[in-house]
Amino acid sequence: MMKTLFIDKEIKYEGWQLSPHWIYKNFKIQGDSTVAFIGECNVKLTEMVDIEDVINNEPIYSRSMLSFISEQFNTGLVEGVFRQRLLICIIKEALEKRGITVSRSGDDLFVNGKKLTVSIATKSLTSILIHTGINIDSAGAPVKASGLSSDLGINDIKEFAEEILTKYSEELEDIVLASTKVRGV
Repeated sequence: MMKTLFIDKEIKYEGWQLSPHWIYKNFKIQGDSTVAFIGECNVKLTEMVDIEDVINNEPIYSRSMLSFISEQFNTGLVEGVFRQRLLICIIKEALEKRGITVSRSGDDLFVNGKKLTVSIATKSLTSILIHTGINIDSAGAPVKASGLSSDLGINDIKEFAEEILTKYSEELEDIVLASTKVRGV
């Protein structure tokens, strides 16, 4: 079962947090887990996991971002990317429920052609790791960006984050449960 936590203190996401057992070491949550927090995001090229972004010299910056970090064990990288895309789709649905038109291209969400999210899935020796960030404030981003508060009118970020955490955990649990109710053929 996926354990979740919204962290009430501000955390600056710099990329190095996407590492094995970061959640366990810092928040004492062992096993499959996803945490969310708010803070500045400034990922320099030296901390980038996405090699394409490094090649294209595209560091990540947001003055204020809602970040999700997930660590999941006994999972391969391809399944990890599926789980990353599931998280992105859950975020998209939560925005659409609020009347916001959102488009998705792979693991990126856009509103009015402006980038709303960043996301990456990678594999450590023991787990898969996912970071997904949603701009809260789009000012100062290195690309045309959209933000939850600055552009979309979503101001209760904690409530929004907790909704995503709950839906993601429930969906993963339901997938496993669905696999137990069928007869093999």
